[in-house]
Amino acid sequence: MEFATWSIVVGVLLILMALSGTVLSRLPLSTSMLYLGAGLAVSPLGLGLMSPTPHQHTLLLERLTEVVVLVSLFTAGLKLSPGLRDKRWLLPLRLAVTSMVVTVALVATAAWVGLGWPIGACILLGAILAPTDPVLASDVQVHQHNDRDRLRFSLTGEGGLNDGTAFPFVLLGLGLMGLHDLGSYGWRWLLVDTLWAASMGPVVGGLLGWAIGKLVLYLRREHKEAVGLDDFLAMGLVALSYGLAQFVHANGFLAVFAAGVALRYLEQSQTPRTSVSEAAAQAHADPDKSVADAVAVDPEHAPAYMAQAVLGFNEQIERIGEVAVVITIGALLWAVPWHSGAWWLVPLLFLLIRPAAVAIGLLQSPSTKSQRWLIGWFGIRGVGSIYYLMYAVNHGLPTQFVDPLVALTLAVVVTSIIVHGISVTPLMAAYERTMRRGRGRKR
Repeated sequence: MEFATWSIVVGVLLILMALSGTVLSRLPLSTSMLYLGAGLAVSPLGLGLMSPTPHQHTLLLERLTEVVVLVSLFTAGLKLSPGLRDKRWLLPLRLAVTSMVVTVALVATAAWVGLGWPIGACILLGAILAPTDPVLASDVQVHQHNDRDRLRFSLTGEGGLNDGTAFPFVLLGLGLMGLHDLGSYGWRWLLVDTLWAASMGPVVGGLLGWAIGKLVLYLRREHKEAVGLDDFLAMGLVALSYGLAQFVHANGFLAVFAAGVALRYLEQSQTPRTSVSEAAAQAHADPDKSVADAVAVDPEHAPAYMAQAVLGFNEQIERIGEVAVVITIGALLWAVPWHSGAWWLVPLLFLLIRPAAVAIGLLQSPSTKSQRWLIGWFGIRGVGSIYYLMYAVNHGLPTQFVDPLVALTLAVVVTSIIVHGISVTPLMAAYERTMRRGRGRKR
């Protein structure tokens, strides 16, 4: 009956979202907040239709969150079109590296001073809470691949990169607790888990995204083949990039993100005119399959059509994954050992650590004061943190740290869903008005 219950809950929720989506977009209310409420409603805190616990099905939760993060990373990459030489990449890189390291260090220091944990557990906590989320942050990400806004581009790029840059610190924390081989004096962690993995992940994913994209375009343009099933292309490229990266001990998250970036860049480099891209998007939405197939093999429109079709499918899968994970989070809250959480860490993370890390990471950057403030505030935490938590639990995390980490991680994620969900609509609307006024004055 539990599967039937899940089917009813998800089915009703999806239909309600389809009927009320335009209304919700105007309210200070995110879809994740509704999913969270639905999870609470079916738990013992509500109707009692299901009663999962954080200690049940940890491997299933790890795999579910892993898949959702991978799809979201690929989607984020597809939204970003500039080449690697574009200066806009500097801001997300600084956020994903400098701000990430500062966040891990500050959270670890706070846990070491305030909780008295060993250094390995402190670093693990910092790595779990440090990455921003590419799944729940869609409202502050770029909406169009040609979006030039510095704020949206930075948050999208950071969300795509920092799930990969946080993983070495998860391994470092586990290694210091004796649960991962760091090598003598940490050489294996530094050379293999960090430098090799972080450098080869983007190489593997970028080459695959470019090569497979070129192959598909060649078959479509020259032979009128490989038309349709763009959803298979999307999921196949995600799976292949991740699997091959893992096989060569590279970072799979960075590989998947790079594959999306490479596929979009391939489209942009071969579709120079905006009008062509718009025509391909219209053909993709046309219910007449013959029209879409004709555009898909057209030498001029084929790249834009391919990218648009892949992005559209991935965004749908991403939304469905968000539903599944956030409902699960809500359904778990009844059984969380809240007494073991250090609640002072939650406001400390959002109000002090995140803004400080962003300020350090973007020091002397071309971003405006308001952009830096909004980037500091929208450090949204979500599915990525749940994945790293489950990864640690499934790799032998000592029992005495499981309950505190579960309580703290879920407290941070739930707080982020609520406070960022309430603030995103009015803050982003105010930001857009400010940017429009600025552009108007320049004219």
